[in-house]
Amino acid sequence: MPHVLFRSPMPVSADDLYAWHARPGAFQRLTPPWEPVRVVALSGNFETLRATVRVPALGPVGLTWVAQHHDAVPGREFRDRQEKGPFAAWDHTHRMVPAGPDASVLEDEIEYRLPLGPVGQVAGGRVVRKRLDAMFAFRHRVTASDLRRHHAFRDRPRLTVAVTGSRGLIGSELVPFLTAGGHRVVRLVTGAAARPFDDGTTWAPWDPRGPVDPAALAGVDAVVHLAAEPIATGRWTRAKRRAILDSRAVPTRHLAEAAAKAGVKTFVSASAVGIYGDRRDEELPDDAAPGTGFLADVCRAWEAAADPAAAAGARVVALRIGVVLTPKGAALGRQLPAFRAGLGAVLGSGRQWVPWVGIGDTVGAIHHALMAAAIRGPVNVVAPGAVRQRAFATALGRVLRRPVFMHLPGWALRRMFGPLADPALLASMRAVPRKLLASGFTFDHPTLEPELRHLLGREPFGPVKGAAPPGE
Repeated sequence: MPHVLFRSPMPVSADDLYAWHARPGAFQRLTPPWEPVRVVALSGNFETLRATVRVPALGPVGLTWVAQHHDAVPGREFRDRQEKGPFAAWDHTHRMVPAGPDASVLEDEIEYRLPLGPVGQVAGGRVVRKRLDAMFAFRHRVTASDLRRHHAFRDRPRLTVAVTGSRGLIGSELVPFLTAGGHRVVRLVTGAAARPFDDGTTWAPWDPRGPVDPAALAGVDAVVHLAAEPIATGRWTRAKRRAILDSRAVPTRHLAEAAAKAGVKTFVSASAVGIYGDRRDEELPDDAAPGTGFLADVCRAWEAAADPAAAAGARVVALRIGVVLTPKGAALGRQLPAFRAGLGAVLGSGRQWVPWVGIGDTVGAIHHALMAAAIRGPVNVVAPGAVRQRAFATALGRVLRRPVFMHLPGWALRRMFGPLADPALLASMRAVPRKLLASGFTFDHPTLEPELRHLLGREPFGPVKGAAPPGE
């Protein structure tokens, strides 16, 4: 059978590396964002874990992959075997090799066989190997990054964190990051959503339209509030504008009041770089004055709504989040089909600054805001390497190996998107993350093109950043 081995140094002991894999959330953290895989079920303890996922094949037709853990040696290795799926055979050994008190080597050794024997190997062997290289490059980078971030606060107690918006773009990545790091997560969820499987979190009902019972936050150390009405869906009618404002200011105030009564020590709430408005080439640190316009007004009200928590003595952090990059959605996800078809375009003049940030660094920054006691007030969650929109489009085209020759002028964008075009697509915000950098936060991808390659599976397997080789 074909046999591959992926090996990377890790910045923690072998026992800690194994413990991270064994906690709820690690399985989800290791799924590449460019693979639209959906976890259907997880059952059993870690040593006997049985995972069922849906894997897209062709068009709307999907495949079910069922894998079972077996032969675990706590602290050193575990294996998973395919019970059902696209391979004729699959056996994967995960090894944690000691390399010092705070160092280890992660080894992923895989033996697999494609369907149709030699014919299948000739027809699909190269494609499968290329996908495995991209997948394990991503997995090892994420593992090292998550371990580094959690290890930086190893002397701090783990937290109980209540999270709103836990099923959204950022929340769905933040929750497994926290649980795999040993934190306890309480999901504040709306409606009667069915829980697909036990992911190690507690689910609690929450109605964002009304007051929150402080008892819902009993025993909670910190709140991370991410839920809000999307701004980029639908036309900006008067009703939509009211929904955008109310979905931010009203629930934030209710949560802040409940947090104050429950004695929650840390209140971290989403905001956005939209608070700065269109500022052209002006550099905008975390304490820059708000600008003008609808989104700036919304963000001011959003941040002010957390005042009750601050008045009660809680440490309040307003996350001024930039353009979050992930192929799962948001700005990058919506652009990918056009760029992949060779129809990528420069928007407006192309000179406007894009305050981007990768989804992994966004999650890392939220965790840093939870754990770093010195951080409070507004925090720009943006990468240091802001680029102009023309450079963004060019970099994305280069990563996808597609030309970028189209240009959508401002008037065309206004016809297509209405009032949304100016603040969301044409405004220039050169925000800089001074507070994060000054507090010791390290970005995995401070510049754009390496981030895009990481997110889109275009970075080959190689040395893992942030993990010293054994013995160093």
